[in-house]
Amino acid sequence: MLEVSNLRAGYGAVEVLRGIDLAIDMGEIVTLLGSNGVGKTTFSAVVSGLMQPWSGAITFEGKPIAGLSSQAIVDEGVIQVPEGRHVFPNMTVRENLELGSYRRGKGNRMRNIEHVAEIFPRLRERFSQKAGTLSGGEQQMLAIGRGMMAEPRLLILDEPSIGLSPLLVEEMFSLIKQLNTDGLTILLVEQNVLQSMEIADRAFVMENGEIKLSGIPGDLMDNPELQRSYLGLA
Repeated sequence: MLEVSNLRAGYGAVEVLRGIDLAIDMGEIVTLLGSNGVGKTTFSAVVSGLMQPWSGAITFEGKPIAGLSSQAIVDEGVIQVPEGRHVFPNMTVRENLELGSYRRGKGNRMRNIEHVAEIFPRLRERFSQKAGTLSGGEQQMLAIGRGMMAEPRLLILDEPSIGLSPLLVEEMFSLIKQLNTDGLTILLVEQNVLQSMEIADRAFVMENGEIKLSGIPGDLMDNPELQRSYLGLA
């Protein structure tokens, strides 16, 4: 579904992505792991059209999308839920959801709001509440729900567990797995190695703007380099 080849990008004269190769098949959860500052969010931004690549290729369902505008990439069905949630705090939950279908999915807005409410029942209880008054976990649900309103073909989740309590992190990963079980293809960009590996079909580990490890989670968890670098095991 998504294929990224030799992708390079950065800020000013500083190269952040140094030849990334990554692929996602339809129906998968693929997780992109790495610590802060290694380039994960930059990668998400380039794929989503929020940043322009320096070089390399990105194809989505066979169509080249590298260098397209973010609006054009949304129209193709690649939807990003950004790190930090970025809900509109002075608008209601329902208004935030409605904005999710501004570019894509407008004709099915009412049906999709109902679908989001079934996935996240707590949002239904708060439709008329200002988004800024929600808890962190509820705001993350709203951010994902807003992304779902655009009828994504590929949903990119950038650090969805950040800032959540351990209990809410468990709930969030369960919800992500359920979305995938319902047929949604997901790129999960995360620092949380253990729980990301539990739900992913395949994983890529980024370090200093490069993919250092990739494979099936069960195999990677036995990799001494991963254990040493990311799990703190000798």
